[in-house]
Amino acid sequence: MLLERDVAIKLRDGVTIYADVFRPVGDEACPAILAWSPYGKEIGGQMLDDVPMRSGVPLSATSGLEKFEGPDPAYWVAHGYAIVNPDKRGAYMSEGNLLYWGHEDALDGCDVIEWIASRPWSNGKVGMSGNSWLTVSQWFIAAERPEHLAAIAPWEGFCDHYRESGTRGGIPAPEFPEMIAETFASAHGMLEDQPRMIVERPFMCDYWEDKAARVENIEIPAYVVASYTNSVHTHGSFAGFRRMASKEKWLRVHNTSEWFDYYTPENVEDLRRFFDHYLKDIDNGWEQTPRVRLSVLNPGGTDIVGRTEEEFPLARTQYRKLYLSAADSTLCTTLPDQQAVSEYQSDSVRHEVTYRYRMEKPTELTGYMKLHLWVSAPDHDDMDLAVRVEKLSRDGQPLPDRTGNIIAATGLMRVSMRQLDEARSTEAEPYYTFTTEQKLKPGEIVPVEIEIWPMGLYFNEGEMLQLTVGAYQPANAAIPFGSASISVPREGYTFMPGQPVDMITVGGNATQCADPTDVVVSPATHNAGRHRIYTGGQYDSYLYVPEIPNGAQAE
Repeated sequence: MLLERDVAIKLRDGVTIYADVFRPVGDEACPAILAWSPYGKEIGGQMLDDVPMRSGVPLSATSGLEKFEGPDPAYWVAHGYAIVNPDKRGAYMSEGNLLYWGHEDALDGCDVIEWIASRPWSNGKVGMSGNSWLTVSQWFIAAERPEHLAAIAPWEGFCDHYRESGTRGGIPAPEFPEMIAETFASAHGMLEDQPRMIVERPFMCDYWEDKAARVENIEIPAYVVASYTNSVHTHGSFAGFRRMASKEKWLRVHNTSEWFDYYTPENVEDLRRFFDHYLKDIDNGWEQTPRVRLSVLNPGGTDIVGRTEEEFPLARTQYRKLYLSAADSTLCTTLPDQQAVSEYQSDSVRHEVTYRYRMEKPTELTGYMKLHLWVSAPDHDDMDLAVRVEKLSRDGQPLPDRTGNIIAATGLMRVSMRQLDEARSTEAEPYYTFTTEQKLKPGEIVPVEIEIWPMGLYFNEGEMLQLTVGAYQPANAAIPFGSASISVPREGYTFMPGQPVDMITVGGNATQCADPTDVVVSPATHNAGRHRIYTGGQYDSYLYVPEIPNGAQAE
């Protein structure tokens, strides 16, 4: 294996970035796999040492040469591939300002892909691989259709930062980008102040549109990996697969965690079969691989793993409504005649209510759920709601979580941001405009459609489904990174024409700032006083669930 350290690459505007290139010894041309992220080309799997139990990834799984969340050069070079690990614009020694995704960052990736294809050792075909940020980058870069990008392998990553992470359900959440910002280093430039942008630009605008990948433009082959248990990437992984235009796309849904799955040897081998076919033109029968390999979670029992399907969501899905009954805290198959109200104090310790349904037969729920609620806030003009759907044992007890991930389908909603985009919404999947604020009037009872992220759950006869509705709390939200408290200097900087973007200085990581006007903190929730949920009679509050007939049996 040859290692070329700190190779200079000049981008279209004259900015120079630096990459490490690992490639086979010899003169034979080879394909390359690009790992695009800002985490540091020399920082690899050791970052997992800060994660409890290394997320299940043994030290022996990788060589230590890999970029964090990226492909291991020791494996791939041994199988005839080059691995290119750049420090993207603004990261470490690379020049320029560091950006969170978007069109300009994608064009940088395109520049590097075309540079790779022009190398004398290249066979002209470039793939992309990696998890999380490295997946998000794939959605954006592939959407620009660079000539020599031949295949991608998005392995869990959102494709719309505003809707799926920064402002999910209309609730600003700067915690995740703040956590990432604290890991960055830059010797030359500044960092896009995304935590502040989330707080100061809470509505959909041109800035946030630029942070949504145009995945419909992607036509190249894709190996897509998703899971139900990722609190950041679940929705985008499935959405990217569904929306991309490629006719040669495969989806594998796993039942563990993103890093463990990415570095599991049999999964690495599976990905190599895909890349061998599309980057080396090897006729290895990859096209016969089932288009969808599905997992269904069975907490307390044995998960269903690798079930073959033709599509996702499943065409045979039979949706049904489970109506909420506040009178007895249950879910039922018919709308209760009796009108009733559930109430909780949104700013108290017990800020939620639950509803349960006992399964009368073995049941699989796989796909997209939706919660339709009638709500009011007698003491305030808005509500931030958090919902989850989970499985309980026959006696109503929580079931063991073996993975360390959440085993629940979740949804978030700021009620004032409830306006639907009717053209893009479906019966099972509400889609919000996020451009209009509709505050509650005193005494007003309104319907709200709450999107719930995809899930696959198996229930044995007698086991229970539990729906929880409560007040959103940042420290216990679907993105569980606590509250943001980043303290950084604020500078005015215009990157996109007509779109001012706040930038912050970084040196090793985010630097402290004493000026309180330059501090970004998690914004207060829009919760105060009582929340009420209306059920029965004229108030048809219900959970819309995707039942799969003849689902696989489990124990």
